[in-house]
Amino acid sequence: MSGRLSPESSFSQGSRTSRKLSSILFAALAVGATAFGVAALALLLFTIARDGVGGLSWDFLTSFPSRKPELAGAKPALLGTLWVMGFTSMLSIPLGVGAAIYLEEFAPRNWLTRVIEINISTLAGVPSVVYGLLGLALFVYGAGMGPSILAAACTLSLLILPIIIVASREGLRSVPVSMREAAMALGSTKWQAIWCQVLPAGLPAVLTGVILALGRAIGETAPLIAIGAFTSVFFVPTSPTDSFTVLPIQVFSWLSRPLRGFQENAAAGIVVLLVVLLLLNSVAVALRHIYGKRSQ
Repeated sequence: MSGRLSPESSFSQGSRTSRKLSSILFAALAVGATAFGVAALALLLFTIARDGVGGLSWDFLTSFPSRKPELAGAKPALLGTLWVMGFTSMLSIPLGVGAAIYLEEFAPRNWLTRVIEINISTLAGVPSVVYGLLGLALFVYGAGMGPSILAAACTLSLLILPIIIVASREGLRSVPVSMREAAMALGSTKWQAIWCQVLPAGLPAVLTGVILALGRAIGETAPLIAIGAFTSVFFVPTSPTDSFTVLPIQVFSWLSRPLRGFQENAAAGIVVLLVVLLLLNSVAVALRHIYGKRSQ
């Protein structure tokens, strides 16, 4: 009878087998979901590249929109995108990181702080068109900016601020408390410890949030249409108070036209938009890599 397993041993062995099977099943589902997402993205990129690369040329980048697809270009939309994203970055990054520093390091832990944190997390999931209506009332009419680049930048800044704040707080929270205590033990003030030690150490996570936020902002169309952005612009913006259009709106305008040539122009515009997004992300990734090596 010595070779017979006891009921407890049989149960324990069965439990281990069940956990192992569950682990294998979960890993297979995770790999399958990842593979599906990567395959869908690869198919989308292949389709866009196949239809759009042929339409890319220097004339396409330096020409104005036209009623003839072979003459249409994306110059005003491309420059408008750069203008809007530049001012959005200048407004949202300092405000978002500053708010995260205050909430994580200086704000008292009371009911008001908790209410603010809940509202910030909630605002991250609000539909973008709601921010467009808010920007229309607050900036276009309330502040008298009109449908300008500056109004668009302010609206998009409101849209991505919750993302930057949440990601920045997580980055600051990942820095050990001992680093703050060591800096202040050597005579630093709390602000000096945060600015010189904590923020550089948490900057890789902060930049990750900035990348995600700017990636969302550059592809938004609904809030910009809501504040009055044009579908086609036949001049180049030269100041923050000028009217504008951006690449997503120009692509939408081309897609709404029945001629085949405009469909190819839309695909080429998507390729240009992806290149601009990759360039912006590359700068943020390079900075994240540099500061990540320094913190290590």
